[in-house]
Amino acid sequence: MILATRRVAQRTSTAAGAPAPMPALVPTAIEPAAVAAPSAKSTPSSTLDEFAGDPNFMTSLARGLLVIQSFTPQTPQMTISQLAAKTGLSRAAVRRCLYTLSKLGFAGIEEGSRYTLLPRMLTLSNTYATSNSLSTSAQPILERMSAALHESFSVATLDGDDIVYIARTTVSRVMSVDLHIGSRLPAYCTSMGRVLLAYLPVEQLEQYLARVVLVPHTPRTVNSVEKLRLALRNVRRHGYALVDQEYEIGLRSLAVPVYAPSGRVVATMNLSGSSPRMPVYDMQTRFLPHLR
Repeated sequence: MILATRRVAQRTSTAAGAPAPMPALVPTAIEPAAVAAPSAKSTPSSTLDEFAGDPNFMTSLARGLLVIQSFTPQTPQMTISQLAAKTGLSRAAVRRCLYTLSKLGFAGIEEGSRYTLLPRMLTLSNTYATSNSLSTSAQPILERMSAALHESFSVATLDGDDIVYIARTTVSRVMSVDLHIGSRLPAYCTSMGRVLLAYLPVEQLEQYLARVVLVPHTPRTVNSVEKLRLALRNVRRHGYALVDQEYEIGLRSLAVPVYAPSGRVVATMNLSGSSPRMPVYDMQTRFLPHLR
């Protein structure tokens, strides 16, 4: 009776020109359609799904490579359970991969149930370094430049969303992370990465910008796609990239493109040093001509 009286009063008030009452807010908790389902956690093994059904794709080899890449300086020894959690593979698949790697001398057991990679793994990287003409050609050039200028120089290429060092000389350690041939760094906040991104074909660059996650390594790290896009335009305009403490505080680096005879940018060469002793002006006037 009371509810019916209220409804009559509301209709009468509205008819008289008074504003209609605000509709009641329904709690989203009772609307199943409004509750987002939790997204499945992405793992390295999920990247293999796109090759499902390809008769020429060796899934077992791909799984073995995922296991190998899971070992890092932070996790040099891991159990089967840890590797399964890190890769997203089943314990049985990880165990078979480790069994095969152990039989071939690429992995072994240390400290009970923990596996580690063995020195024979170096033969894989050495095979690339000695068979890659760019790497073998660049190394003596970097060594001559380091001897003459007493600075650290590197050459890198783009691999996915990272740069990978393929040649390097070091005269002093300027970064807290130890860089060597094979090291990977994010492309968006490094001078070599900026060069390689700037000279990508437009379609590839747009795909990269659509997926990149701009992790703030320092307060100076570029924090928006538009700022990154502007930085890349400047690289193409000036022919070099200078990144000031975006990956690590105290580190400043300068990079130029390395061209193939066809005119395509295939790599990048850089100089890195501590920002207090290497002012921007010195990098542009003293070192840039040598890099070019």
